[in-house]
Amino acid sequence: MFVSKWISQLGISLAIAVVTVHESGASTLYLIDAHSQVESEQTLQKVIPLMDKAGVKATILSARGGMNSAKIVKHAERHRGRIIPAIRTKSGAYKNNKQKYYRLLDKQVASHQYHAIAELLLFHARKGQKADEVSVYPDDDRVKAALKHAIRQGWPLVVHIEFAALAQEEKIQYMAGLREMLDTYPRHPFVLIHMGQLGIEDVRSLLVSRSNVYFMTSHSNPLTIKKSRQPWVNLFAGDVLAIDWSELMIEYSDRFILAFDNVWPEHWGEFYLQQAEHWRKALALLPEQVAHLIAHGNAERLWALPQD
Repeated sequence: MFVSKWISQLGISLAIAVVTVHESGASTLYLIDAHSQVESEQTLQKVIPLMDKAGVKATILSARGGMNSAKIVKHAERHRGRIIPAIRTKSGAYKNNKQKYYRLLDKQVASHQYHAIAELLLFHARKGQKADEVSVYPDDDRVKAALKHAIRQGWPLVVHIEFAALAQEEKIQYMAGLREMLDTYPRHPFVLIHMGQLGIEDVRSLLVSRSNVYFMTSHSNPLTIKKSRQPWVNLFAGDVLAIDWSELMIEYSDRFILAFDNVWPEHWGEFYLQQAEHWRKALALLPEQVAHLIAHGNAERLWALPQD
């Protein structure tokens, strides 16, 4: 009844709804970016100023490319509570299953300087000349090693599977492996970044059948989709969340997590501010409790971040 009542209210013009939101104070909704990356110190220096402009309270941040994770740790020390350093997983050693990956993983955890673990690439389609294809099944030793640390540290395991980019047979295999992993560790949270590139029925099926699966909203908005040729999921209809996705997010409001997953230098600029504003306006049209959970509350709970 609550969902249907809210949906009927969307018949009111968007302009009136936005005015109401601002009058109620919901426009001050703060955001947490639960997963982003930097590949240079120059980009790292842009993060906090952009967060301040965008109203982003905290960012879980990891290194990629030639970036040294230790520099993110030092930056986090200067900006406590704003930058949450995440253990790096992406590397040639990970892709090629070299011992260096396991040694670095162990070393980072042992340092006690990290408070999250970055996304684990299970299937990542080739992105032109920028990124290679990576194919790792859920029962691989590389995944088991990262999961072991995630469980011991109490960190969600963020998995990257681009289901829409998989051939049908591979999609079936990856889904079976994902479900088995969820079932083997029913008390541990697993997060599918980029909504797993899954349609709403697949997302609903996982939410209904598994209580330990969560979804990150990164790359699932029209701003990102317009700039990409990848089959990302679009959660929006125009400038607002699509009705079917809104219903699901209200029903399972504790299972969706806001994230941007900025990767390239061009992400850390005006595009970042546009994404944050787009999400803030869309979330502000949801019931207030739902908006706060998705915008920041779920990330604060799952990664044990300080809460206002």
